Amino acid sequence: MKNQWIEFLFGRVTVKVSGRGIERFLNVLSRNGLLVWNVKRHGTETITFKMRLQDALKIRRFARKSECSISFLQRSGVPFLFKRLLKNGGFLAGAALFFLIILVLSNVIWGIEIKGAKPATEHKIRKELDKMGVKIGKLQFFVDNVEGIQRKLTNNINDLTWVGVELNGTTYHFQVVEKNEPKKPEKLSPRNLVAKKKAIIYSMYVEDGQPVVNLNDHVEPGQLLVSGQIGMEGKTKAIAAKGEVLGETWYKSHVELPIETNFMVFNGKEKEKHYVKVGNFEIPVWGFGKPEFKEYETETNEHKIHFLKWKLPISFVNKTLRAREEINRSYTVKQAEQIALEMAKKEIKSHLDEDAIIKDEKILHKSIKNGKVILDIHFKIIENIAIGQPITKEIHE
Repeated sequence: MKNQWIEFLFGRVTVKVSGRGIERFLNVLSRNGLLVWNVKRHGTETITFKMRLQDALKIRRFARKSECSISFLQRSGVPFLFKRLLKNGGFLAGAALFFLIILVLSNVIWGIEIKGAKPATEHKIRKELDKMGVKIGKLQFFVDNVEGIQRKLTNNINDLTWVGVELNGTTYHFQVVEKNEPKKPEKLSPRNLVAKKKAIIYSMYVEDGQPVVNLNDHVEPGQLLVSGQIGMEGKTKAIAAKGEVLGETWYKSHVELPIETNFMVFNGKEKEKHYVKVGNFEIPVWGFGKPEFKEYETETNEHKIHFLKWKLPISFVNKTLRAREEINRSYTVKQAEQIALEMAKKEIKSHLDEDAIIKDEKILHKSIKNGKVILDIHFKIIENIAIGQPITKEIHE
């Protein structure tokens, strides 16, 4: 037959027929739609053949009207295999339980290794991992994925510059890079201090070297501020000039701020859905139905399922649907001007040293166009304008 697998799926039997009129009996079966195959003759009054299980259930009523006797020699196919499995239910249950235990144990966290961290920092990392539920004996399905763990560790522990997280089988591996301690003062070679930008001298503190400018002097970029040449004429020596020269500098900023803005925010409502993912097909196991909210963002957390050291093409997927809603924010013109000014200050400070201060600001131009407040602002900044410039051999001579 061409459909051997189909017949195996639904079951087949081997039938033995004995008696007179075997040929007539086969013709009766054929006329009534009972399919037989592999017909073999054994002597003059005995044959065997195979037929479908569903047809074998009907064959006896045809045998009663003939001079033949039938018996079933062999049964094969899925229905009979299933019956055998039921008879050996204890063995089947034991095998399933054993497989389940191995599967669960293969997805439990059995090890946490941290490299590159000092003992104190490692202690902080382990405490933070405990808060996140990343601990030995916990199922991997119920903790964040490696990206989430990495992000939370970096955000919550100030001593870390970077941390790499890798899940290898049942062990989490953490590679840590700590923040560097302040470097020891390096030994400076002879140098002058020169201006790095146009400014008016506001104040000076010279630790080493000879000042060559005064307060309120106007200086240009590259102009000498503190000389590293000290001593009397003819008896000078070159040193590393040190100090701080604060200058008043000037910046312009252009800011545009919409008076009315629409944006999306999360409102705190959420729904969780859990799936078993096989290949690209997701089977829902918890959190059925559509969310009650229309607008939402979906955060997906996927955990690969392992069996011993092998990664199976099966995943446990957790999806969090977070509701969001549109908010309309509206400012008065005065409020918009104040907020635009603060935005300009933040933008300016992002380009300055930490110790720079804003001395004064002045709005040069203000307008309202296309629903936006537009400001051009002039800032006066007090900042250190001194940078080192090596004293070359030619200059020294």
